[in-house]
Amino acid sequence: MIRLENVSFELSNRPIINDVGFRLEPGAFAALVGGNGAGKSTLLKIIMGLYRPARGAVYIDGEATRGMRVSAIAKKAGFLFQNPDRQIFGATVRAELAFGLAELGISSEEARRRVEGTLERLGLDGSRAPMSLSRGERQRVALAGLFARRPKILLLDEPTTGLDYRECMQMMRCVAELNEEGATILMVTHDMEVALDFAPRMLILADGQLMAQGLTRDLMRDAELLERASLMPAQIVALSARLGIAPGEADDVDSLTDWIAARRAAKGGTAR
Repeated sequence: MIRLENVSFELSNRPIINDVGFRLEPGAFAALVGGNGAGKSTLLKIIMGLYRPARGAVYIDGEATRGMRVSAIAKKAGFLFQNPDRQIFGATVRAELAFGLAELGISSEEARRRVEGTLERLGLDGSRAPMSLSRGERQRVALAGLFARRPKILLLDEPTTGLDYRECMQMMRCVAELNEEGATILMVTHDMEVALDFAPRMLILADGQLMAQGLTRDLMRDAELLERASLMPAQIVALSARLGIAPGEADDVDSLTDWIAARRAAKGGTAR
């Protein structure tokens, strides 16, 4: 569970986060969206304890983080940086995964089992040097390190930035699996398609303030709200709105295709 109460943060006497409060229940998957400079990454770092709020309180798994070391928070939550090179330093992929487990005090036998299981599950070669891999592969290595640790909470800062479509889907399928296994996930993303496809809930941040929170598909259809937050809806939502489709009837390409086919059949046309 993640809970924020009236959190504010300043940098060089400039307000960055203003009186933000929300709650994510265990097992939730939420996207944190907003325009450039909205404060999304800063808010994620506050939750992780990398920044300390000037006012307000953060609770991770029911425990207030004020006064906690980052290492103590890391036992409850995993953080994925936007740039994987900021957190990868192992000589091999296998060593990278094993390091995080050793820091948590996991026994060597259990660590070996988790590392090998994670490598197989994510299709990674443990003998490779991480820095010899592609950007997308390095991002998967960084996620694999969290995967092996099995944290209750995952904080992801733009996990798909710089990835092509195939790499993006590989990454998000891994994230979705972790959520299905019970992890609570808060993901900063600029990709509204990814938010719609994977995150049932959405938080909208603008100028350091929480403008709205709720079901992703509902907020995506609030054109006025998105415009005030300098956001564009996912393309499928925009197209559905233009066609006059009710919310929930066509939230992906397949359901939109089915809707169009049904309309054609009702009018005596040919569904293609």
